[in-house]
Amino acid sequence: MKYSIKSALLCVCVAASGHALAKNSISDDKFRQLEENLPTPNTYRTASGAPGHQYWQQDVDYKIDITLDDEKQTLSGNETIDYTNNSPDTLRYLWLQLDQNKLADNAGAKTTRTAPKKKITYSGLRNVIQTDEFQGGYEITKVTGSNGKALSYVINGTMMRIDLPKALKSGDSVELNINWNYQLHEQKVLGGRSGYEYFKEDDNYLYEIASWFPRAAAYYDVMGWQNKQFIGSGEFTLEFGDYDVSITVPADHVVAATGVLQNPKDVLTKTQRDRLAKAKKADKPVLIITPEEALENEKSRATKTKTWEFEAKNVRDFAFASSRKFIWDAQGYKGGKTDTMAMSYYPNEGNPLWEKYSTESIIHTMEQYNKYTFAYPYPVSISVNGPVGGMEYPMITFNGPRPTLDKETGEKTYSRRTKYGLIGVIIHEVGHNYFPMIVNSDERQWTWMDEGLNTFLQFVAEQAWEEGYPSRRGDAANITSYMKSDNQVPIMTNSESILQFGNNAYGKPATALNILRETVMGRELFDFAFKEYAQRWKFKRPTPADFFRTMEDASGIDLDWFWRGWFYTTDHVDIALGNIHLYRPNSQNPDTEEAWERALENEKPDFISKVRNKGQWVRTDDKPQLLDFYNEHDQFTATNKARNKYNKSTAKLEQWQKDLLVDERNFYIIDFENKGGLVMPIILAVTYADNTVERVTLPAEIWRRNSKVVSKLLVREKEITAIAIDPNWETADVDVSNNYWPARPIKSRFDLYKRKKKDMMRDYNVELKSADDKEEKKTEDNAEAEQQ
Repeated sequence: MKYSIKSALLCVCVAASGHALAKNSISDDKFRQLEENLPTPNTYRTASGAPGHQYWQQDVDYKIDITLDDEKQTLSGNETIDYTNNSPDTLRYLWLQLDQNKLADNAGAKTTRTAPKKKITYSGLRNVIQTDEFQGGYEITKVTGSNGKALSYVINGTMMRIDLPKALKSGDSVELNINWNYQLHEQKVLGGRSGYEYFKEDDNYLYEIASWFPRAAAYYDVMGWQNKQFIGSGEFTLEFGDYDVSITVPADHVVAATGVLQNPKDVLTKTQRDRLAKAKKADKPVLIITPEEALENEKSRATKTKTWEFEAKNVRDFAFASSRKFIWDAQGYKGGKTDTMAMSYYPNEGNPLWEKYSTESIIHTMEQYNKYTFAYPYPVSISVNGPVGGMEYPMITFNGPRPTLDKETGEKTYSRRTKYGLIGVIIHEVGHNYFPMIVNSDERQWTWMDEGLNTFLQFVAEQAWEEGYPSRRGDAANITSYMKSDNQVPIMTNSESILQFGNNAYGKPATALNILRETVMGRELFDFAFKEYAQRWKFKRPTPADFFRTMEDASGIDLDWFWRGWFYTTDHVDIALGNIHLYRPNSQNPDTEEAWERALENEKPDFISKVRNKGQWVRTDDKPQLLDFYNEHDQFTATNKARNKYNKSTAKLEQWQKDLLVDERNFYIIDFENKGGLVMPIILAVTYADNTVERVTLPAEIWRRNSKVVSKLLVREKEITAIAIDPNWETADVDVSNNYWPARPIKSRFDLYKRKKKDMMRDYNVELKSADDKEEKKTEDNAEAEQQ
């Protein structure tokens, strides 16, 4: 980049910046409207992004009885499904999700799994082998109607179609009965969102059970039946309904589940019930089951069973956890319209970390999310420590981080990473109760609509936990490496086709929303629009178009350029600072302007020949008579003719025009280049000679006529001494080296090391091999030449 000073008329200055204002072609127009990509508004979904006056969704209620076999690690159960057709369509069949069939023979998740790399972990190879060997999936033993007669059904991978004996008309209901069973798997071996953990030291199991019953797939206006196969990444798309669930487990097990316990007198001691009552009004967690009681409970092996009964209203799924190892703490939380019980279940292996942070993190999440969305509506919110690293279901979440046990000392400690990992994952998973458990987006199609929006709010909540909280995702600078990588796809990609899943579905959309809030819209407009979206679509099913349209509708800002760039492309942000020109108006006064030109000439360096010739003999030393008028006056001397012309021309000007000719302000023209392709606001920190700094924000629309290069005029009284683009790293600019004038060095370190003998031998062998390869290649080339 360069910095030049020029004197010219202002009308000439703009042309002198060297950038033609060529219009973008349609294909390259970053600001063309997004309507071509979005579905046409209708009576179900309006152009404003709100549900239409004829919006509908299905109702599905469940009554389930389930038995957990702690000896064989199996689950068996029966359910009654009451399906109400609120759509305007007549349905001849229903589709159900059978997610456990992901582990069945010839499942798509197995057959589409690609080969591992040559370098693989022990656990990774074990997972590959045992996934192929494991005999998983549902065994469906009965499917009948309300009259007890068998119904015809077809199982297609992870989906099951039940053919109805009579077409289900709009407004009608149908009842189905299904019996099933399946083998549970060891989660830490086969992975997934459910399973058991085996504790060898005390010969105990901890179960986290999810996706465990045949569930009605979603049927809605945009997709019809959402019956995409479950390969592993795309999660769940479900209907809201009421659940009545009875869970039979060993009598010494403790169960945590979606919903409210209906028979506490049958499964809890009086002491435990009293502690729960106390916890409801406590200002810190109360132990319902103490660590000592949990340790004692681990030693038992009940031969009898207990049945825990739960009810849950208006939820889209149901999950539970069961073990005799659980410590259990609880604390009531009331805030606004929220009145709930925050509870944590964890084995002794989770302390001292879990007793300190789990329940507190649940309450913190609800406090923060309520501010930006709506009041948490459910009566409980649970965090369970088990084998699943992090997963969410209505009212219950599974969270993994634990302290590390020193086997020699028996002492348990946790690292900084583990501490914040636990707080962060609980905030994230509890936050999922808002997205997508209440704002019920289609996870199987659009992962970012729940993971991205939730990760954004997780970042906001984490920053409210403590000053300087080390959030992994949210700050713009944390996404730049991914943004400039080649191995990526747009955010608007189907869940099963995403590359770099965490960056694409979590990090990039969360960062985009944070930039939208902090830089593009401002907090006030963003927070209002985001809350409006949450309020409009709670307990309903939004699509990306509903989100995009609501954010624009409620803020009054056209954001199509933002959605197009961040969500539909893989462009990145790289705005470079180009040339900087300093202009002042040409006064047209020959005495002033010629003096200006002389000063510019004098700023030029002497040519090398002139430097070396200085002091040498010249002819005019001996013959001064050769000197004349032009030696006394240089080429910048104003003439009377020029003065007369100036006086004549200025006499015709009005006073305000004369004032502009002698304007002493600085006219800076700054050139910018969009190297990354993603149009964004240009944020400048302008430093002046008096050391004051001004923040200048140029909206993204500055690129609307030319998305590659633009120039901006700044008129300032003071002299500019430095300029920085994106000084607070808020736009995810991937290359900050081109953001500064004057240019700044990029600081780093050399990593010095002492060469080991084995490394020297390895390098020596590599050199020998390289020499051999070259010789072999030379021989092959010679042989090929001879054949030709």
